[in-house]
Amino acid sequence: MKNLTIKQAVCAGAILLTGMASVAQIEPTWESLAANYEVPDWFVDGKLGVWFHWGIPSSIKDGRPHDGSHYGAWMYGTEGQLSAAKHPEAVQRLTDWHDQTYGLHAEFGYEDLIPEFTAENWDPDTLVATVKDVGARFIMPVACHHDNFDMYDSSHPWNSVDMGPKRDTLKEWKAAAAKHGLKFGVSTHLYWSPRFFNSARKYQKKGTLAWSLFNMDYDPMGYSGQDSWNEHWYVRCWEIIEKYDPDMFNNDSPYPTLKSGNGLGIKLFTDYVNKDLQENNGKQGVVLSFKDSKANKAAFTYNMERGSAAQIEPEPWMWATDLSGTWFYRDGARNRMPVPVMVGNAIDSISKNGVVMLNIALKGDGTIPDNQMEYLNAFRDFMQVNGEGIYGSRPWKIFGEGPLVIQDGRGNENTALWCQEDIRFTIKGGNLYAFVLAPPTEDIVIKTFAKGGELEKTIESIHLMGSNERIVWKQTDKGLVIRCPEAQPGLYVSGFRIVLN
Repeated sequence: MKNLTIKQAVCAGAILLTGMASVAQIEPTWESLAANYEVPDWFVDGKLGVWFHWGIPSSIKDGRPHDGSHYGAWMYGTEGQLSAAKHPEAVQRLTDWHDQTYGLHAEFGYEDLIPEFTAENWDPDTLVATVKDVGARFIMPVACHHDNFDMYDSSHPWNSVDMGPKRDTLKEWKAAAAKHGLKFGVSTHLYWSPRFFNSARKYQKKGTLAWSLFNMDYDPMGYSGQDSWNEHWYVRCWEIIEKYDPDMFNNDSPYPTLKSGNGLGIKLFTDYVNKDLQENNGKQGVVLSFKDSKANKAAFTYNMERGSAAQIEPEPWMWATDLSGTWFYRDGARNRMPVPVMVGNAIDSISKNGVVMLNIALKGDGTIPDNQMEYLNAFRDFMQVNGEGIYGSRPWKIFGEGPLVIQDGRGNENTALWCQEDIRFTIKGGNLYAFVLAPPTEDIVIKTFAKGGELEKTIESIHLMGSNERIVWKQTDKGLVIRCPEAQPGLYVSGFRIVLN
């Protein structure tokens, strides 16, 4: 890939498929992708994955007053920055802090932070073993964030092999995932990067290496209509796919459209799925995900980042959330979602055909902060007790019941506490599972399971997962009444297996 031209990379999909006409190809159209895309069972069955945001922002000195993931943009001020312009006072505090901590921007720019990102304690084998123990079935490290720095052996000069850690992190993540039997995904945020560094442009000099880091060859506000940029994006993305063969490809940003980008977005997506189909005799084994709420969700797996579904979605989707509060590590940052709420939100998503992706914001040295481990430990405890009703499960005909109303869509992530009346359902192998999303203090009443209600089969028995206690219950006209268990093995949730006949 080091010497691959743009034209060669754009044609890579067609070259790959030469001589393999026995497997039908998905055409580079949304209609064709929607008609042929199938979410693999490993993703829907696995239910829990871990995202890793880690890179240059992770190693910035302690004490910065704001932000985690957008430091590279905000440190240069609000000029030309749409997101930064909404928070001028916060941006000014961060800009002043950078000047006082590192020096003036003309003397110490974002590129000068790279030597501080050394990853001296990063051990992917231990980290993957840790998240597997938590219950994760797949990982998804960030390959390139908005800051245009590749975390792998890249043809782009700004990368983690030539700079910073001097390691091919994607290669090592993938090896660790394979060793521990987890699926391996990647996430790229590259398409944001020309606009991301708009306010840094005035500090750049033509002919320097930094010129390419700050995307000086592309219009920061009109790059989506530049063929040179869209082709560059395709090359960088295809390089990841070809070199690391990920089980999941998440495009966490816009992409070249049919109108302004010559359809290179849909071409990349279909080339990725076609590559997998050709290598697996026509059976899809990969997941394609992104955040475009206007695209046909039958054509991909929708990433409802920091969002929620109000009802059961017809297609599997992904609830992606962050444990750290800032996506990338920043000391002092805290998640505004309490641990019990996050566990409940995960079950709510799963009951609505969702899959959970928890982001860990590693420190610059490559370790997990203690406050994020608190969340991971809570998920470990929940999955160890209740995993049988989660892994391999599917939504029941009704997702659940209770007073907490969940808003639909991205950006509507619930932060309110769950109560005993909030209950969610899954089904697997003929058994129905009911999760009470707060520790019960009195008898549990599940109105949905009242006599003559939605439950068409007869209840044979009820068991509290993780306990041998005999569960006392009765079905009435008002609901299924379960006597409050004496012992509750779950810290935040009580999960019941309901055997039907």
